Amino acid sequence: MIKKNKKLFAELEQRVDDILHKKSSMLNRLQNICKLLKENAMHYDWVGFYFVDRENSNELILGPFEGAPTEHTRIPFGQGVCGQVAKDKKSRIVQDIAQEENYLSCSIDVKSEIVVPIFKKGKFIGEIDIDSYTIAAFSDEDEEFLKMIAEKVSELL
Repeated sequence: MIKKNKKLFAELEQRVDDILHKKSSMLNRLQNICKLLKENAMHYDWVGFYFVDRENSNELILGPFEGAPTEHTRIPFGQGVCGQVAKDKKSRIVQDIAQEENYLSCSIDVKSEIVVPIFKKGKFIGEIDIDSYTIAAFSDEDEEFLKMIAEKVSELL
């Protein structure tokens, strides 16, 4: 595991608060959060939000993201790590995607992934998805940090 920096996460938390309380569209704020995380957490190589499709409540739609484009703009619940999190409503850390049977390949460079659900009033509404080009890039610290971001985002949605 890569040793994480609690000071970095504390600083990023404050900067996320600043972004969320700016006067701009929610999509713009989410895009700025993706950019902030990708540019400042060195093991975050792709950062994005997926949200439940309002017309098909069993499918996720890609929202704002930073990183390489992905063909996975719609993901059915249960498919891939993101779809599995949507189905189970629990965070997932995959330390080596090569060992994951239910993996949707976004890039040959991705080695590990973390996905954290977002809830609004107890209802699953979306998730934060982070890919890393490093094997075993994520720790419980990352999960706690991303859960905090998910909670803050849900308060404004």
